[in-house]
Parts: sequence; structure tokens; C-alpha cells
Amino acid sequence: MTRIALAGAGAFGIKHLDGLKNIPDVEIVSIISRTAGQAADVAAKYGAKHHSTELADALARDDVDAVILCTPTQMHAGQTIACLEAGKHVQVEIPLCDSLAEGEAVLAKQRETGLVAMVGHTRRFNPSHQYIHDRIDAGEIALQQMDVQTYFFRRKNLNALGQPRSWTDHLLWHHAAHTVDLFAYQAGPIVQANALQGARHPELGIAMDMAIQLKSESDAICTLSLSFNNDGPFGTFFRYICDNGTWIARYDDLVTGKEEAIDLSGVAVSNNGIELQDREFIAAIREGREPSSSVGQVLPCYRVLDALEKELEG
Repeated sequence: MTRIALAGAGAFGIKHLDGLKNIPDVEIVSIISRTAGQAADVAAKYGAKHHSTELADALARDDVDAVILCTPTQMHAGQTIACLEAGKHVQVEIPLCDSLAEGEAVLAKQRETGLVAMVGHTRRFNPSHQYIHDRIDAGEIALQQMDVQTYFFRRKNLNALGQPRSWTDHLLWHHAAHTVDLFAYQAGPIVQANALQGARHPELGIAMDMAIQLKSESDAICTLSLSFNNDGPFGTFFRYICDNGTWIARYDDLVTGKEEAIDLSGVAVSNNGIELQDREFIAAIREGREPSSSVGQVLPCYRVLDALEKELEG
């Protein structure tokens, strides 16, 4: 039995709890949330014996083996280190950090402890992207270009459920991280990166529009457009232009460039990327191995983000 504490019982935390229900021999022991009422309600719904507003309370428990962090971005690195120092395996939602120094500190602590430390780079696990990855690995296709649109309407500081956020989201350190890591996962290490950003929101203080260009060592290129000003449809849409076909991925769904649906039923045991991400975390713990999207594997993404931030601030 793998015993889990989940910190951050908001929209994304619930997605993890729903995915964990489908994994054998997993027990949800503790729910940590910003408010006591939410922590109690979610614990009751998912059968957790403990709930609190303090992560330290869960870390002090002997019946917690691992922690999943779905807390605000600014807390990720520090909380990940705290979990590792407490002897707990940890999966932290994307992004790992919002500064490279913090990411490097997490990697150093993971290497010191030898525990499983994984980052929720969900695109590696979505069956749509895994289908492409498997074909690239098999030598059936070669990626020439990724064209990606990440579009939301975030002129107010609300989460996916329309509730007020306790933190501010970020196009570069959060949403671009998905694509930067995925592009390297599909095309190889990134050797060139450039970025532009539009006007900053007068209250949120963040750029609301951004454009990023990437090139991999395999000569594939990526064009990424991001916006918090887009009034629908929402989400991230990936066009894979390859030497032997074109595909469009929309989260867990995949179609050809001619909008012909691809059957993904045989790609993995589930068609839910979050569940597959959690399955990898649990399997890595049980097998004593490095997971896909470990801190060490994804840190190159954050090095690219750091370079882009310096370019934008320069």
C-alpha cells in the first residue's frame, strides 16, 4: 500500500484525487488545504483520515509515504524540499519553481536524499503526445515543427473553477514550461530559444501575451503563442508537423491534420493524462527507480525558461 498526502485541494488537486482512485493499493491519508473547511470536506469525500491547513502536519505522520503538491507556484520549490527533508517521496505540480536557483536547490536535495521527486509535466503522459513519442522512438516519423497555442482568458485572478486565486499565474514559468519540456522530450535538447512579450496587466503585473521560438539539436523548431487575453476556445493545442504526417493534439485527444480521429485506446491503460502521471509516480516509488519527468529530467526546461526571462527583462 502506498499512502499519500495531497496538499492543495483546489481544481487540480481534485483531478489527482480522482486519478488516484483508479490505482490499486493507494490510500489517501491526508488532505491539506488553505482553509480548514475545504480540507475537511475533501477529506470526507475521498476517505482521508487526516486533514489540516498545514503541510507540516502531514509530513510529521508516519503513515504518509509520499506527497502530491498542488499548491501555488511560489510554494512549490520550498515545499518539495520540505517533503524530501521529511523523508517523503514527492510529486509537485508544474511548474517546479519560478526561479532557476530554486529548481537547482530541489535537484540538489533530491540527489542528497535519493527519494523519488517528480514534476507534473503532464504532456509527457497524455496519450495523444505519447502516441507521437512512440512513433518518433520507433523511427516511423521525425518531428520538423511544433506549432502550439496556449490560450486562456485570465484578466481576473480566478482559477479553473472560477474561484479567486491566492496566487498569480504566469505564462512563462507555468504555461510555457509545458511546451518547452514537451518539445525537448519529442525533438531532443533545445539549442536556441527566443521570446517576446506584450503589455503587462496593470493589476496582476504579468505579461498577458507572449511568443516563444525554440530550436532543437535535431533542427526541429517550435513556435509557441501564449495569451491570457483570448476569449475562447481555451486550452493548449499542439500541431505536430512531421516528415511523414501531421497531427493535432488537444489534451488527451489526437486527430490528423485533416481532423481524422486517432484511436488512442491501446497507448496506455488510461486515457487520462493526470491518472497516468500519478501511475508513473506510484510505480517509481514501488520499483525504486527514477520516474519520467523527474526533477533531473525536467530541469533543462527551467534553464531555458531562465534564459528567456533574462532576454525579456534585458
